[in-house]
Amino acid sequence: MADEKDKPGEEYGDDDTDISASPRLPVSASPAPPISLSPRLPISPSLYGVMAEFDNPSDVVAAARRTYEAGYRRINGYSPYPIEELWEAIGFHHTRLPIIVLIGGIIGGLGGFLMQYYLAVFDYPLNVGGKPFNSWPAFVPITFEMTILCAAFAAVFGMLALNKLPQPYHPVFNAPNFKLASRDTFFLVIEANDPRYDHDEVVEFLKSLEPKEVCDVEV
Repeated sequence: MADEKDKPGEEYGDDDTDISASPRLPVSASPAPPISLSPRLPISPSLYGVMAEFDNPSDVVAAARRTYEAGYRRINGYSPYPIEELWEAIGFHHTRLPIIVLIGGIIGGLGGFLMQYYLAVFDYPLNVGGKPFNSWPAFVPITFEMTILCAAFAAVFGMLALNKLPQPYHPVFNAPNFKLASRDTFFLVIEANDPRYDHDEVVEFLKSLEPKEVCDVEV
C-alpha cells in the first residue's frame, strides 16, 4: 500500500494537477501591467484653457491687467464690441497688418507701372507726337490706382489671415455662456499652452478676480 501512495500523480489524482507547479504558469511570473487605455480608467478631456465671465468692460480690463502682471502671456479677451484697453491689457501692442498693407501697396504700384512700361515700350510701342515710349507722367494715374487697390486687398486678406478667419469652429464656443459674448457679457481666457499654466492655480487665480463664473473650456 505504501508503494501505491508514493506513485507520482496519485496523491491528487490525474486530473487535479497542481497548477502552481505548471511550467506554463510559473509562480514567479508577475501579472501583466494594466492597459492605460482601459475603458475602466476615465480619460480626462484635453482643455483649451480656463474662462472667466464678467459683467462689464471695466472688470474684464482690470482682470486682464492683473493676469498679464501675474506672468501669463497666452491670454485672450472677448467682448461684444471693440475695447482698446482690453487688447492693450493682454499685451497685444503690435500688429503685422501695417507692413502687410505697405508691401501690398508697393507690389501694386510697381506692378501697375511695369505693366504700362512693358505695353508702351516693348509690346505695342506707338509714336505719339514724337513723345518717348517711356512717357512715365502718363503712367502715374494707373500706378496710383493699382497701389491703392492692392493695398486694400492686402489689408482685407491680411486681416482675415492674422485673425484666422473664417473660423467656423473655436474651442471657446464650447463654453456654456459664450453665446452672450455678442450681447452683453465679457470673457477672459487663459490658454492651456501658456508656459505658466497649471490648471488648479489658474482656476484659483481667476476666482480671485471675482468673476461671475469660472469654467473649463474643452477642445
